[in-house]
Amino acid sequence: MHSEANAAHAGQGVYDALVVGGGLVGSALAWGLARDLERVAVLDEGDVAYRASRGNFGLVWVQSKGMGMPRYGVWTMRSAGLWPQLAATLLEETGVDVRLEQNGGLHVLLSDEEVAARAKFMETLQAQPGMAQYPWKLLDRHELADMLPGVGPDVRGATWTPVDGIANPLKLLRALHTAFARVGVDYLPRRPAQQIRRAGELYEVQTPEGTVRARKIVLASGLSNKALGEQVGLDVPVRPQRGQIIVMERTRRVLETPLSTLRQMDEGSWLIGDSQEEAGYADQDVGLPVLGTLADRAVRTLPALRDVRVVRSWAALRVMSKDGFPIYQQSESCPGVFVATCHSGVTLAAAHALALAPMIVAGRLDEDMAPFSTGRFHVQEA
Repeated sequence: MHSEANAAHAGQGVYDALVVGGGLVGSALAWGLARDLERVAVLDEGDVAYRASRGNFGLVWVQSKGMGMPRYGVWTMRSAGLWPQLAATLLEETGVDVRLEQNGGLHVLLSDEEVAARAKFMETLQAQPGMAQYPWKLLDRHELADMLPGVGPDVRGATWTPVDGIANPLKLLRALHTAFARVGVDYLPRRPAQQIRRAGELYEVQTPEGTVRARKIVLASGLSNKALGEQVGLDVPVRPQRGQIIVMERTRRVLETPLSTLRQMDEGSWLIGDSQEEAGYADQDVGLPVLGTLADRAVRTLPALRDVRVVRSWAALRVMSKDGFPIYQQSESCPGVFVATCHSGVTLAAAHALALAPMIVAGRLDEDMAPFSTGRFHVQEA
């Protein structure tokens, strides 16, 4: 990680931009901001924070994104297209290979009913405005077997998109933090934002270690965005959603095309996931019923996994908005304060770093980002 020596200089002078949150969303934005701004800092709780960035599946995933908000599908596809640039630049700056692979992705279907429902879902998704070019194909069992050797007898088919892929989320977080030193970002750990005050044209953020001043503030602190947003005129309706993951031992690399619920890491270990539970903040424990369901589906998909041992499991809290879509907005009452929150920190890392950060530097979000504002919640409630 970036040296903590810069923490000693916090509060000396004024930052051009201060990012609250050092996870994948905040780190990608800070790295992107520092490409155009001279003084950027990141306030981070440190290891006591809810770390969705270290508990996720690591998919760079377009498939199924955007139902009910086509702009989200377009935004996701844009990020997938920018990912090679992000990965290559981080490798050049830090020497850290984030192990990006974009060989397409599969959503496996285990019954005729699942096939019919999935086909209808994808057709409806593609029929939305702006989604006509959404690339996908329904594969029958024989087509899938050519792509996924050893597929189980219960599998009826799959949907496939050519733009999906994977990355290593831990290496991505490491690369971004390592890059901070290269681009001049001050990383200030163990300094959660406690209070945000407007001081003329500047903003003052109170932390346990003192006050940090900046011209722009970016709230990227996940579940903490709700309370912080209230201080700067932003309604950020986010909630925790628990996800559980099973990790299996390393084997020879055989799975080249990731599934939405199953992937093999670059070093050979297997991950099984995709649980979604409304468990609240207090419960981050794993549960055998959920893990059993995940394991059963994985083994039905690839029966050879019966011979691969489970080595550990974990649970983490996703950051979910009221409707599940990202929130990007500038405060009307506190110009220069932005919020960025989503549950797809890996998938959207490239868009955050290379598309959203320049908008924040310019002081306004592009017009086509309007669907992501919190105004959508108030319209629904009116």
